[in-house]
Amino acid sequence: MRSELPKQYLRLAGRSMLDWTLARLLACPRIERVVVCVAAQDQLYAQQSCAGHPRVLRATGGAERAASVLAGLQALAPLAAPQDWVLVHDAARPLLHIEDLQALLAVLEESAQGAAILAAPVADTLKRGDEQGRVSGTASREGLWQAQTPQAARYAPLHAALQAAQARPEAPTDEAQALEQAGEPVRLVAAQHPNFKVTTPADRRLAEALLAQELAAC
Repeated sequence: MRSELPKQYLRLAGRSMLDWTLARLLACPRIERVVVCVAAQDQLYAQQSCAGHPRVLRATGGAERAASVLAGLQALAPLAAPQDWVLVHDAARPLLHIEDLQALLAVLEESAQGAAILAAPVADTLKRGDEQGRVSGTASREGLWQAQTPQAARYAPLHAALQAAQARPEAPTDEAQALEQAGEPVRLVAAQHPNFKVTTPADRRLAEALLAQELAAC
């Protein structure tokens, strides 16, 4: 992001990215608690407006995503039943739309078991590159999806899948992968609104423009 400030604290249309992201989740009355996993030495989180919200808890994250999510689940342990649904969301996705969140929750209600994630079908042509940065082939995009968040599963299966993943040489890149490895079915829910992960300065500019447009329409 070309910034010394961690990207979740960068400003977008007058608020930090983290505040925007949490506001989307807290706007849904069905979400009872939100756990924010931050580094142990993080001194900026306490300055965020969301830090004092009664539905928001803080947990100390880990070196990898899977370890951070496990820490979040541990923070929920006194409050959550094994069959409660848990949603994992990236702080760097501040554009989550309530309609997409509701669509994800509706899919969960239809299924007694399994998990579901927001995702988008791959629309662009996929190229393989060699070490010299040249095209070495074209990959089929048929059946391919870009995984997004939230990624949702019941508390107990998700906790067990992430614990089992710790014994593998490579950590899973998302919760869906850990659940796949544990044999849990994961359904794809097509996102209908922008929900990209802010990764580059260009992403930040686009997210800020979309949020500013949203504010102007209110």
